[in-house]
Amino acid sequence: MTITYDLVKSVAAQVYEAALKKVPEDTKDALRRAMEAETKEVSKKTLNFMLRSALAAEEKDHLVCSDSGIPVYFVKVGTGARLGFDVRQAISDGFDHLVETIKPPILKHVTNPLTLERGYQGKEMPITTFDMIADADHIDMLCSPKALGGGRWAALEIFTFPSLETIETYVMQCVMKAGSQHCPPVIIGVGIGGTFDYAAKLAKEATLRPLGSVNDDPILRDMEARLTKAVNATGFGPMGTGGDTTALAVHVDYAASHGFIPVAVCFNCWINRRMGARIAADGTVTLYE
Repeated sequence: MTITYDLVKSVAAQVYEAALKKVPEDTKDALRRAMEAETKEVSKKTLNFMLRSALAAEEKDHLVCSDSGIPVYFVKVGTGARLGFDVRQAISDGFDHLVETIKPPILKHVTNPLTLERGYQGKEMPITTFDMIADADHIDMLCSPKALGGGRWAALEIFTFPSLETIETYVMQCVMKAGSQHCPPVIIGVGIGGTFDYAAKLAKEATLRPLGSVNDDPILRDMEARLTKAVNATGFGPMGTGGDTTALAVHVDYAASHGFIPVAVCFNCWINRRMGARIAADGTVTLYE
């Protein structure tokens, strides 16, 4: 077996469904740690309710949240992968197949921004970005559906030679504006530098970094620690109930830039939807979170 259109179509549907029905293991572990550390009783109970909801969805094969969001795929293609078909079309067809077959059904969240008409299909859907992997013959496909809780409050601003303090102040302004409307505790991604579009990509990909991982850059490592402490000091807490846990993590990445430096901030809600799959050259599929 090799990498085929039918295989990519099947995997695209599989990872999207899994992202809707399973909270990642690192996220459940983070919720457990937060519950143990929480000092406010109502917030502790809220975290426990979240964890029980996640486990119940897995057990019953149900959606964790009714807002299934819109399909977003990050695809990395090995330079040695042999593909004789339209990978983007295979992913789109996989999403269409999921819409037709998933139980329980998902709601119509794909929205035409000009007419506000809602459905399952639309221009550029699914949102799919491609990168290349050197010296590899496999495909990595990661699905991270974007719903209202995590999508509405993303923001970006362009600064001129900002200090670290300026950047951190802006991140906190975004946090305060969102309040508890993004279904905390959240994972916060921050992208610094690059260009307007690339900073947003960095921020989104930063939210996908495994919880508990340590940033390789010492400046960013310290920034993440300061921001996490500051965000949790806001007191918004789980689902706005107060307490010590507004963010499970703050992850920051950067790229070299011009003197104009964009800073992007985005959020993943507590479900932290993500599911990936590696499709090997021989057609073997390995799932990962």
